[in-house]
Amino acid sequence: MTTTSRTRSIYIASPEGETGKSAVALGVLDLLVRQVQRVGVFRAVSRVTSRPHDDATPAERDHVLEMLLEHDGVGLSYEESVGVTYEEVHADPEAALSRIVARYHEVAARCDAVVVVGTDYTDVSGATELAFNARVAANLGSPVLLVVSGRGRTPDEVRTLVRLSVGELHANHAQPVGVVVNRAERADGGEAPADLANLAGDEDLPVWAIPEEPFLQAPTVEQLRRAVRGELLHGDPDLLAREALDLLVGAMTFEHMLDRLTEGAVVITPGDRTDVVLGLLAVQSAAAFPSIAGIILTGGYVPEGASGRLVAALEPHVPILTTQLGTFRAAGAAAGTRGAVTAASTRKIDTALALFEKNVDGEALLARLDVPRTPVVTPLMFEYELIERARADRRRVVLPEGDDDRILRAASTVLARGIADLVILGDETRIRHRASELGLDIAAATVLSPTDPEHVEMFATEYARLRAHKGMTVERAREIVTDVSYFGTMMVHLGLADGMVSGAAHTTAHTIRPSFEIIKTAPGVSVVSSVFLMCLEDRVLAYGDCAVIPDPTATELADIAISSAATAAQFGIEPRIAMLSYSTGSSGSGADVDKVREATDLVRERRPDLSVEGPIQYDAAVDASVAASKLPESSVAGRATVFVFPDLNTGNNTYKAVQRSAGAVAIGPVLQGLNKPVNDLSRGALVQDIVNTVAITAIQAQGAGSPGSGETA
Repeated sequence: MTTTSRTRSIYIASPEGETGKSAVALGVLDLLVRQVQRVGVFRAVSRVTSRPHDDATPAERDHVLEMLLEHDGVGLSYEESVGVTYEEVHADPEAALSRIVARYHEVAARCDAVVVVGTDYTDVSGATELAFNARVAANLGSPVLLVVSGRGRTPDEVRTLVRLSVGELHANHAQPVGVVVNRAERADGGEAPADLANLAGDEDLPVWAIPEEPFLQAPTVEQLRRAVRGELLHGDPDLLAREALDLLVGAMTFEHMLDRLTEGAVVITPGDRTDVVLGLLAVQSAAAFPSIAGIILTGGYVPEGASGRLVAALEPHVPILTTQLGTFRAAGAAAGTRGAVTAASTRKIDTALALFEKNVDGEALLARLDVPRTPVVTPLMFEYELIERARADRRRVVLPEGDDDRILRAASTVLARGIADLVILGDETRIRHRASELGLDIAAATVLSPTDPEHVEMFATEYARLRAHKGMTVERAREIVTDVSYFGTMMVHLGLADGMVSGAAHTTAHTIRPSFEIIKTAPGVSVVSSVFLMCLEDRVLAYGDCAVIPDPTATELADIAISSAATAAQFGIEPRIAMLSYSTGSSGSGADVDKVREATDLVRERRPDLSVEGPIQYDAAVDASVAASKLPESSVAGRATVFVFPDLNTGNNTYKAVQRSAGAVAIGPVLQGLNKPVNDLSRGALVQDIVNTVAITAIQAQGAGSPGSGETA
């Protein structure tokens, strides 16, 4: 159990409200979960409570705390993470402070690091509240990361605010560890100001600036619905989560209104202006015009009669809300609604993290906090390592299934985090329109039609050449290469993309068959196989082959072992290969055991530099005490990292059993043995699975050589 005295913490505090402190806290939390195994979140003072005031009033929740607790790697409940309420502070500040300290230590006792989030300036004066935050931080022994707003302020005004705030922290015995000038004004439309030297009056106190990003303050359509006390009349309920980037009162003629429409706008119009409603729905089907986020109909009116039937018959996706409020009051309520970074907004979280990573020196901050990296590798740490490695040498990955919303959501995250450059296959108008409807930003992606004549002709000519020995003609090839899997594979083969990820909406065979025909196996490899990277609680293992070859021969099994060792090493896993069987060492016999024994000998012959043991049972491969009794002289037994299963039936069932029973994160299947990377997704893949697979594919591409010319397919 981690002791409280060894727990590192950081207190995120501001001298005022609306600084974007929650987005900075998210960035710090994201930084820490890459570094240590158990990270906690603690809200010293919350303005809301999980307990309702009476039976008729639903419990309110602190959206900042909920957003942070939703982050992977945080295992605390909402109730555990709250110190006190504002009411308790007002009633007895000293008693509240004591309770905060006691509650914090309960959290710290279970964690290696804790992110403490200060107050929000909702009902007390700034000077008093900052002093209280400083006292809390001092009593917790937490260094303070000060967050100030640069919005609407000159550099001199920011400097004055920072120095006064740092002085207040020192006066109350709190130790500042850094300053973030958030929502900083951009100079001439460029980046945030770079001249931050000695901004705080202390040369040793680092200062970072994060530029203003209006998207983070944009409310969702659902928030606007609540603000105007409206109801959903028509449209897709899922699109209520889209951010409203602009508000427009539609009281003018539709022709004039059309000139003022912007991407992501919500139009507020009297409910009896059926002409406006129908015009806006027509706009939604026209690619040349902006995609609006919603329509609010005021005054309690809705389209009726033939107009109402026409609106319903159009089956609009865009949310159409109705409210009893008049246009003026509805517009005022909507304009006063401020958005926030919440757990429900993946794009906002991606944007906030990308801004933090780009503008704050995470390594410098960790060094000041003295947070040593744990030797344990958690699933989350491994995922972050994948992303960092992919981002360090960006590659171009093609996603053939552009009609799948999961692919679009993953693409938005990949682009926002800078993991890879993307090509998405499909109809560009439909794909970009759907992404806009979902509130996703895929502007940086290339969208390419698999029926694009220029590419089809080029791909058909090359495919016919590659398959001439099978009697392929250019005419037949023109039909084949318009299939998205073939089209994407041809892009990889011809260097128009570095790798491909598919399978969310297609079978494994449909995804990887073109790669066997076109990309071919790498030199020295006879078969394409796969591994799953199994992220256990404290380490990562490689399991192969669990997806491709049903009953490998001894030679194929040796190939799988050698390829799996190479894949493991590529992803930072020291390869120690266990050739699995129902028998360990020389104790058993039979055809299945003999195949594994022969494969083990082949691995030793071909790659004497690799550590390999086989045949060996799973318990002897992972358990040191079993290994000591069965294979005491083995360098692999008890500490294996690469597990090669004798057949697909065993491998597939074992990886799923470990995944479900041990709560392991299974990343894969990762295909291996190809000249260039193509990876398959499960048809039940989640968005994060797709993001991880794109990162893996990019890393494989970093180490891939030029395409081979062998005809092994």
